[in-house]
Amino acid sequence: MADGSFLFCDVSLPVPLDQPFTYSLPATLQHRVREGSRVVVPFGPRKLTGVILRCHDEAPPMPARDALRLVDAEPVLNAELLALGRWIAAYYCAPLGEVLRSMLPLASEIRQGKVWSLTDAGRDATRQLVLEAGPEDPATQVLRLLEKRPLTASYLAKALSLADKTIRSLERRGWIVAEQIRTERDPLRASSERLGIGLAQPPPAAPLPKLNKAEREVRAFLELHPGTHNLRDLEGTAKNASAAARSLARKGLVTVELETIPIAAGAVRAPHILNAPQQAAFDEIRVAIQRNQFHIFLLHGVTGSGKTEVYLNAIETALAEGRSALLLVPEIALTPAVAGQFFSRFGDRVAILHSAFTDAERSGQWRRIRSGTASVVVGTRSGVFAPMSNLGLIVVDEEHDGSYKQEETPRYHGRDLAIVRAQAARACVVLGSATPSLESRYNAERGKYTLLELPGRIEARPMPSVNLIDMRQEFLETRKQSVFSRQLLNEVEQRLEGREQTIILLNRRGFSSFVACRSCGDRIQCVNCSVTLTFHKRDYRLLCHYCGYAQKVPSVCAKCASEHLYFLGLGSERVEEELHHAFGAARIARLDRDTVNGKRQYEQILGDFREGSYDILVGTQMIAKGHDIPNVTLVGVISADIGLGMPDFRAAERTFQLLTQVAGRAGRGSIPGTVLVQTINPDHYAVRMAAAQDYQAFYEKELAFRRALHYPPFSAMANVLLRSEQREAALRMSSELTVLLAPPQEKLRILGPAEAPVARLKNEYRYQFLIKAASRKALNELLQRIRCFALEHKWGATALVIDVDPLSLM
Repeated sequence: MADGSFLFCDVSLPVPLDQPFTYSLPATLQHRVREGSRVVVPFGPRKLTGVILRCHDEAPPMPARDALRLVDAEPVLNAELLALGRWIAAYYCAPLGEVLRSMLPLASEIRQGKVWSLTDAGRDATRQLVLEAGPEDPATQVLRLLEKRPLTASYLAKALSLADKTIRSLERRGWIVAEQIRTERDPLRASSERLGIGLAQPPPAAPLPKLNKAEREVRAFLELHPGTHNLRDLEGTAKNASAAARSLARKGLVTVELETIPIAAGAVRAPHILNAPQQAAFDEIRVAIQRNQFHIFLLHGVTGSGKTEVYLNAIETALAEGRSALLLVPEIALTPAVAGQFFSRFGDRVAILHSAFTDAERSGQWRRIRSGTASVVVGTRSGVFAPMSNLGLIVVDEEHDGSYKQEETPRYHGRDLAIVRAQAARACVVLGSATPSLESRYNAERGKYTLLELPGRIEARPMPSVNLIDMRQEFLETRKQSVFSRQLLNEVEQRLEGREQTIILLNRRGFSSFVACRSCGDRIQCVNCSVTLTFHKRDYRLLCHYCGYAQKVPSVCAKCASEHLYFLGLGSERVEEELHHAFGAARIARLDRDTVNGKRQYEQILGDFREGSYDILVGTQMIAKGHDIPNVTLVGVISADIGLGMPDFRAAERTFQLLTQVAGRAGRGSIPGTVLVQTINPDHYAVRMAAAQDYQAFYEKELAFRRALHYPPFSAMANVLLRSEQREAALRMSSELTVLLAPPQEKLRILGPAEAPVARLKNEYRYQFLIKAASRKALNELLQRIRCFALEHKWGATALVIDVDPLSLM
């Protein structure tokens, strides 16, 4: 990248318009701008932060507005990451500005807000309004304040305790206008535990300004104790020490810096000795890393086979070669457990990136990675954008997991981006799973990936025994509709007596799935979505799991006024309650998104279970994968059938994967494990083969189904969704797109338009087209035509959703 002086720059902004915007550079920026840096620019009445794509001297055909401020002295996105962003935008049909925004975790460094000011019409209206409404009128008070100077929205709210509707009313009349402001956060306003304070070096040459008592005491402490000190630790040195230290920093007498969030690391642990299959797999990976060679390995190992130890050895090889390594895990839930193992092996060379961190925490980790301080990164999906240099290895653990796919723009798949990034860096990729996705396993069969297998558990531990319990037969024998079968209750009782632990899975939240009227049959639905509301007993409310809408449980039916409402279906909350009734002395915990709001709560519950503070852990899929708890000897699946009936071609694959993964939590210690799977479909091939733990048989059966119906991996696929708050508008766009797509081109199959399985979501009506293509190129060309068509017909910015390689069709 050439350094020099430039007159203009092209900036990518986080807006739905898929084009760069050219800005002129004032003299103060002409020598400082570089591609990949962030810059604040005007965009309409707003100020937005964008990424510089190109610096040049080519004047645009129309006058360009001036860029306002450079955010970064050094680029935050290097050439490699900019190229990756362009690839994502092209492949997933997403605006480049939104792609680049999703790649940067530095939002915490920019403070955003609104500044309101009077328009000319507002100035004219103020005098008239004072006469008509009086000085106590809220609108009059706002206008009188803004006559003096523009004010922030937060200042107006505090000064007048205003409702937002007053501001909105004045804006609609055209009397006031808002300007979006973006400024750098003052690091001195950070919390005390995140600020490091030390004496300025060298000391100022000028005489010291007058200091108050607290400032003198803090400065004296720093003179007696050289080095940097956490601001919180200074609290005992003087009264109001925190304020005094910040004041000294503003006077230039002390230095201040944001400290990286510390993450606990265990003692450095020596590597385990690999068994023969582990060693064979590692040897192949090591050779590829040492040859500086792009290569993709699919590591297929049964649950408990020691895949993580292979990862650790491979990372050590990459570090020995002077290269960095990235490990991706599918969910927030997995990160603490996995990170602990990596800290114990690699110490402070490890950084963590995932969405449960605060913005400040993510920024701190991101900067450690970019500076090279951290050469091993553990992250969830967005970790694939880590600013690592000299990348030698990317490991994607549980590569089959659906949470690698982002469900909002840009709708990328983290596993596939890992492969693209590794190819550009000539790095090695290891995709690990006990239940590989059909696409990955098929690529290994065709020779695109190298298949490595770990067929048995470490230390020759047996696989758990899995038994299917037919709940239809259970009902015939007991004449009761029970949550638990008799066998499951007996097995749990035995585990409690033996002081062993149990995991109970039901992949559905809440207490009851829905509430219905016994008189007229009406079900209580969400006001924004075409789904029923789920009953949550703890909060005693009905909740929509799609949009978050909640309401109280009604006393009568809204349709017929009957009092006879009843609760149907089953959720993890009810399972927990039933367990408490059945085993009053048992210590029971529940782990789902209702009990866990962040990473620390998750770690607390799972850590307590691992330490033996609980006998039984109930939960959804969060408990099904990645956890190694040796004292768990029983796993019970309440209903294996949840998800099998979904209108989605991947339903069987997801069911097989979930059952196989949760079964793998049992028997990971010295005591063999038992798994009991309750089902009303014991003959379904996904349930039957998961019980037999026969991946190969399931793969062959499912592959034949996909081949017959031209589903991936035998076609490239995209889901095109049209949405609007007005049903007529959604139907009109569907009709217009139908005309564009007819007749379908050769090698293309188009299904639709049809109502989406969830026809109304978050107050929007939804219609979809499913497009299958024999050629990836043909599919991309068609999707680009659809995007251009939407622009030409001036569809709304969010009306068209294109999901390339969709994992869910809901």
